[in-house]
Amino acid sequence: MNRKELDPDKSPSAAFGQRVRALREERGWTQEELAERLGCSGTHISAVETGRRPPTRRFAASADRVFGTGERLARQSQAVRYTAMLEGFPEYVDQEARAAEIRLYEVGVIPGLLQVPEYTTALNNRAVERAAITPEQAEERITLAAQRQAAILRTPPPLVFVVLDESCLRRPVGGAGVMDAQLARLVEFAALPNTVLQVAPFDMGDRRPLSLPLYILTMQSRALVSYAESAQRGQLERDGASVVPLLTAYHQLQAEALSQAESVAMISTLRKGSP
Repeated sequence: MNRKELDPDKSPSAAFGQRVRALREERGWTQEELAERLGCSGTHISAVETGRRPPTRRFAASADRVFGTGERLARQSQAVRYTAMLEGFPEYVDQEARAAEIRLYEVGVIPGLLQVPEYTTALNNRAVERAAITPEQAEERITLAAQRQAAILRTPPPLVFVVLDESCLRRPVGGAGVMDAQLARLVEFAALPNTVLQVAPFDMGDRRPLSLPLYILTMQSRALVSYAESAQRGQLERDGASVVPLLTAYHQLQAEALSQAESVAMISTLRKGSP
């Protein structure tokens, strides 16, 4: 039998395929036996295992059930589908959709959970123009932003705390009309019963405990998860001992930031065109 050796570092598809092959072989199953359990063909299993066919969300969920791996393959498959995302972000999104509390701190750009579609589209169109991403990857990002926003409209809804650096409000994206709609969306968000919106003004100066964007989740179990990005990579952190200091810094940031009423007043002033 011809056996293609896999390099899991080659691509997310190869890493996913290598994981499926390892799980299958641990159980002593052939590709045809796994295919029968999943309701597909052995040829399909071969294509997934060798990275020639990306896994669908349905395939990954079915494989998790068959292997008894919880949601590990479903989370891993997101990295295959969302090729425009930094490492760790697809898994963060999966956790975000189930979190009891969401805390965001963003610098320079409105976070995806709060973006109006025109704002998201303008950002990604510019990225395509710079050849930073492909048009297909831009569509992935736009679709993912919409999915994230839909996911937090569940019942009961999560508590969502957002601190925006003042640069998020002052950086023009997509023209005056887009920015007006985006600022209006922030005011609407602040009025929701399960949200808190604050602005960290420039004059906070060195009292600002965080300088880079940070996302922190509190899960239903009260476990903590954090996600942070540099220009080239993302880091998902599940170790509570590592996340607690970040949560402390976030609380310090909230204490130094403008109140929600002051923040909404600043946004409303910017909408009127005042400095």
